[in-house]
Amino acid sequence: MRNPLRSEAEAYRFLGVIIVSAAVIIAAAFINTWLGVAVAVIVFGALGWWLMHEPVPGVAETPPVVTSATPPGTHRVLVVAPPGTETVTVPDGAEVLVVVPALASTRESLTGAVDDRRHDAEATAAALESRLQGARVEVGADDPALAVEDALRVFGADEVLVAGDYGMLEAIRGRVALPVGRA
Repeated sequence: MRNPLRSEAEAYRFLGVIIVSAAVIIAAAFINTWLGVAVAVIVFGALGWWLMHEPVPGVAETPPVVTSATPPGTHRVLVVAPPGTETVTVPDGAEVLVVVPALASTRESLTGAVDDRRHDAEATAAALESRLQGARVEVGADDPALAVEDALRVFGADEVLVAGDYGMLEAIRGRVALPVGRA
């Protein structure tokens, strides 16, 4: 389920639906108590269905393709390493930024219980930073493609290397206009 209050307009729309729903329940309860209960059950069911099936704003739109520019004579590599990665292979002589996304399950994301995942990502980041001399290592968002987009905004990479599984590689490849390969 998504947060229905992502913008002020959605908050007012949600408030309007709640006020109209409450008025209908009160009117039905005024006519007959059991009619009010029945209407309340229907209204809450419809509200739950609406929240679950209302499309998330922006999902239907194709995500923007993020490009990057690096200074001449510099080769920058962005490496995506999921938590638990012990080593990654990077090209010699390149500026390297390693992003460790704090991967969380859907249930953890919905409940906000992502602290353990973030801790795992921070531990992996610290281990990789000690092994990769001269590389910057950061913890990124829980969505690997979003973590790459965020990193590209501050680190103009020439290529992206992914140490994760094929699904992660394809998700990132679909969102960036850079060469994406395996690390």
